[in-house]
Amino acid sequence: MAITKINKKVYFYRDKRIKEGQIAGLDYENAYKGTIAYGILNAHNINKPTVKGGALKIKFDCMASHDITYVGIIQTAKASGLKKFPIPYVLTNCHNSLCAVGGTINEDDHDFGYSAVKKYGGIFVPPHQGVIHTYMRERMAGCGKMILGSDSHTRYGALGTMAVGEGGGELVKQLLGDTYDIKYPDVVGVELIGKPRKGVGPQDVALAIIKETFKCGFVKNKVMEFFGSGVKNLPIEYRNGIDVMTTETTCLSSIWVTDGETEKYLAEHERGNEYKTLKQAELCMYDALLRVNLSKIEPMIALPFHPSNAYTIRELKAHPYEILKACEEAGQKLLKKGEFRLTDKIVDGKIVVDQAVIAGCAGGTYDNLAEAASVLDGKYIGGKLNMSVYPGSLPIYLDLAKKGYLSKFIEAGVTVKTAFCGPCFGAGDVPANCGLSIRHTTRNFESREGSKPGEGQLACVALMDARSIAATAANGGVLTGADEIEYKYVKKPFKYDGKVYKNRITDCFGKGDGSLPLKYGPNIADWPEMSPLTKNLLMKVVAVIDDPVTTTDELIPSGETSSYRSNPLRLAEFALSRKRPDYVGKAKEVMADEKARKEGAMPQEYVDALQITGVEGDVEIGSVVYAVKPGDGSAREQAASCQRVLGGVANLAKEYATKRYRSNLINWGMLPYLYDNKVPLQCGDIVVVPNAADVLDSGKCLAYVVRDGKKQTVELKMDPLTEEEKSIIKAGCLINRNKERLGK
Repeated sequence: MAITKINKKVYFYRDKRIKEGQIAGLDYENAYKGTIAYGILNAHNINKPTVKGGALKIKFDCMASHDITYVGIIQTAKASGLKKFPIPYVLTNCHNSLCAVGGTINEDDHDFGYSAVKKYGGIFVPPHQGVIHTYMRERMAGCGKMILGSDSHTRYGALGTMAVGEGGGELVKQLLGDTYDIKYPDVVGVELIGKPRKGVGPQDVALAIIKETFKCGFVKNKVMEFFGSGVKNLPIEYRNGIDVMTTETTCLSSIWVTDGETEKYLAEHERGNEYKTLKQAELCMYDALLRVNLSKIEPMIALPFHPSNAYTIRELKAHPYEILKACEEAGQKLLKKGEFRLTDKIVDGKIVVDQAVIAGCAGGTYDNLAEAASVLDGKYIGGKLNMSVYPGSLPIYLDLAKKGYLSKFIEAGVTVKTAFCGPCFGAGDVPANCGLSIRHTTRNFESREGSKPGEGQLACVALMDARSIAATAANGGVLTGADEIEYKYVKKPFKYDGKVYKNRITDCFGKGDGSLPLKYGPNIADWPEMSPLTKNLLMKVVAVIDDPVTTTDELIPSGETSSYRSNPLRLAEFALSRKRPDYVGKAKEVMADEKARKEGAMPQEYVDALQITGVEGDVEIGSVVYAVKPGDGSAREQAASCQRVLGGVANLAKEYATKRYRSNLINWGMLPYLYDNKVPLQCGDIVVVPNAADVLDSGKCLAYVVRDGKKQTVELKMDPLTEEEKSIIKAGCLINRNKERLGK
C-alpha cells in the first residue's frame, strides 16, 4: 500500500514513532510544540502565548500577487489609506501576459502595477520573466519565513517557508499593518519513506496524496508537515513539485524539514544566508499522520473534473472504457446542450490524446523539463498531437537552452513558450471541444481550461507528470507511463544566472515615492459603495447549487473573463455564468428591489414577508446563493466580491470548501451562513433574518423561509468569527471598516 492514513494523534521521539506515555518523563501535553509548524507560527504570532486551539495573529515576512489580483488589492488598500508597502510585496505579470482579449486591458494593468511599485515601494516582475510561485521560490522564500499570496498555490514549504494562499482582503490587511487571524491549526505529519522509481515524478506523488485526502477532508484547513527518511531521496525541485500541489488537498499550508538539498538550492540562487536547519524537536505530536511509501507510487493520471479523480495509468489502461465512460457521463451532466465524448479516445484498445502541456509552477521546473526533453530525445511527436512547454522562469529557460534541452524539444516538434500561467486557467492552449489534453499543471476543474459548458463546449483535461506526458508524446499520443519505456537521463546540473532578473526586475522596496501618481487605464474602476449590515435582512434566493462541491471557477470563471478583473461591475457580469447563467439577471432584479425600498416603494412580496414573519425595524433587501460546499480552488476574491457588487448579502452552505473562500465572503461584508437545507431552498424564496448581527456572537439564529405566502422556521449557523471579522461584516466590507477606523 503506497499511502496509509492514521486519523489520531501520533507521537515521534527522536524520529521514531512511540505511543503516548510509552517513555516516562516526556511532556506529552506540550508535544504539539515540537513540530516545525509550531516554531514558525509562534515566531510570527504577535498574540502570545501560542497555544493549541488558541487565536493567532500572524504578520507575514512578504507577499505576492499576480496580474489578476493586484489591481483590486491595491485599489482596496488605497481606499483604506495606504501610504507605503510595509513589507516586500511582489507583483508578477504571469496570468494575463499572453491573453489578448480585452484590447489594451492587460498591459494597462501592468502599467498600473509598475506605477504602484514606484509609488508605494514594491517589487515588479515584468511579463514573461517568471510565474509567480517560481519567482517566489527563486528570490523570496527562506527557511523559517511566512509568505502570503493572493493565489491559492502559494506554497513554498519545501524551502522551509510556510506560505498561505488567500483572497485579496487578507493581503490588504497586511498592507495596512493588520494581522492574519486564525485559530491555531491542526498539523498533519506526512512521513515519506522509500525512493521513487525511474519514471515516477513529483506530480505522480502529489496526485496519489490528493486522491487519498481530498474527498475525506483529511487535511482540510490544516498544515501538512513533510519529514521522514524518504525526503533525502528527493531533489529539491521534486519536493517543490509535490509541495505546490498540496493546495489541492485543501490544506492551509505546508512545511518540510530542510537539509543539504535546501541549502544548495538557496546558495545556487544567491541566497545562502536564507538557510536554516528546520526539523522537529526530540518529541513532537501530530494530530494525524499520512505515511507515503515513495517506492510504491506509480505514474498517475487525474481525469476530469478534479485532481482527486486520480488513477494509476496502469489501472486506466487496463479498464479504459469503464473508467472513461464514467467520466464521460459526469461531463454530459454539465452540458446544457451538445454532447461530451471521451470514450472515442479509445482506438484499437489504446487511449489517444489530442494535446500535451507542461507548464507553470508545478510543471515548468528545470528538473521536470530536462527529464521530459531526455525522454523525447531523438523522437518526434507526429503531426496530430499538439505539445507545448513553458519553463517557469527566464533563468530556467536560459539554462535549459544552454544545456541543449530546449533544442531536444524543438527537434521533437514541441513548441517552447515563455513563463506563463495561462494553461492552468484557460488563457493559453485551450483544448478543443471534447479534446483530451494531458497536462503537468495544477488543476483540471470543469470550467477552468476555457470550457463553456453552458454553450455546449467542454474539454477534457487530465493531469499527469511531465515524464509520462513526454513518454505519451514520444509514443505518438498513445497514453504511456514513463515507467513503460526506456530512456536515458543524466541530469546536467542547473546553473542560475541572476543577471536575468537584475536586468529586468524593478525593486523599490523601502524606496517608494508617495508623490508619484498611479497610472490608470480606462478599465480600472473603483469599488462601488457597499452598505453596512442592517438590523434585519430580507434575502432572496437567486441561485441554488446542489453539486457536492462548487469551485471558485464556477462562481466566477477564469480565462477570458479575467480581462475585466480590474473593473468590478464589468467582471460581475460573468458571475456564475457557467453554472447558473440566469444568476446575474436575478441578482440585478433584487438590486432593483433594494433601490425601490430605499426610495420608499418596497415591493409587495417583501412587505408580505415581513408581515408573515412579524419582523419589524430597519431592513436591507439583498440576494443570497445556496451551495452545498462552495469555494474549492482559486483564492481569487472575485468569487465573493462579484456577488457583493451585485447586491449579495450572504452565502448559505452546508460547509465551506476552504478557509480562504469564507474569508473572502467576510472581507466583502457577506455573512457566511451554514444551513443544513432540511427545508430545501428554491430560487425566489425570501429568507427573513431578524436581528442579523446576533449570529455573529452566538453562532446561530432563527430565520424564516417565506414561499407562497407561508413561512417555515429554520436555523442558520456560523462558525466562530474574530472580533475584527465581526466588525468587517457590521461595517459592510473591509473598505468600510478601514474607513471607520481611520475616521474617513
